Amino acid sequence: MELKLIDKNGKPAKKGVTVSEGTFGREFNEALVHQVVVGYMANARTATRAQKGRDTVAHTTHKPYAQKGTGNARSGMSSSPIWRGGGRAFPNSPNENFSHKVNRKAYRAGMQTILSELVRQDRLSVVEEFSVDTPKTKALAEKVKGMGYAGGVLVLTDSFNENLYLSSRNLTNVMVVEAQFADPVSLVRFPNVVATEGAVKKLEEMLA
Repeated sequence: MELKLIDKNGKPAKKGVTVSEGTFGREFNEALVHQVVVGYMANARTATRAQKGRDTVAHTTHKPYAQKGTGNARSGMSSSPIWRGGGRAFPNSPNENFSHKVNRKAYRAGMQTILSELVRQDRLSVVEEFSVDTPKTKALAEKVKGMGYAGGVLVLTDSFNENLYLSSRNLTNVMVVEAQFADPVSLVRFPNVVATEGAVKKLEEMLA
């Protein structure tokens, strides 16, 4: 199959880009995309929550009041989870494991499905060259706006471009990533994706 190619100014080029049907023409599978996206986000989580149980909370073990005669329910100690200020019944710990197992074939198929859907929705553009002469945020913002991507764009490059990286750091709606580091969450989140010819070829090699 062939994808439309645009020049560095956002205008259609005379030729197109030939890509594989398996990477950019795959049928949509919502369940697979959901599995890949959720798995990626879950594997990025770190366990930073720490709560105290009834054995670690700072409370005395002295019985709060007499067993009988007060009219209250029986209570052994104030660190009980049903008491205010008591320990949690099932506390969160810093060694929690949030990871989801996603098979390599399933991940590749999910990425191919996302890229194919971007093509069908006309959200993926292939550009001959995408760069800025100076590392200035204003220059990149004007370039993105001039190409019609004011709503937000993910730029996939075939190699590291320092000027692009430095120019995009202060733009909340622009993200520049090398093709080898493309992730399913970013591909789904941004309304537009721009990839250089070299980035498209790298994606094909990675997902083949």
